[in-house]
Amino acid sequence: MKLNKKSRKLYSDAIDSMQEGLEAMIDLYNEAEEDIPLINFEKGVQEEIEKAKKKYGSSFIDGKINAIVKEVLSFLPIDEPLADQVKKD
Repeated sequence: MKLNKKSRKLYSDAIDSMQEGLEAMIDLYNEAEEDIPLINFEKGVQEEIEKAKKKYGSSFIDGKINAIVKEVLSFLPIDEPLADQVKKD
């Protein structure tokens, strides 16, 4: 392929831009952490949550789920040492 000076410069600039983009993507990938869900919902529960969000809206359902989880957690002595009869996963 034959290129004039202008085309050569355009190709060179394009290659430089692609290289910079690739380096940025590699940096993002290397800095990424695994997304581990806080709660592993059963498949049926996930489906019901999705249905509810479609019907009532995400923020409303998120608020309800947060309120329920907060209430359940309030019953647990989180700041106290773990009792012998309760095992962590």
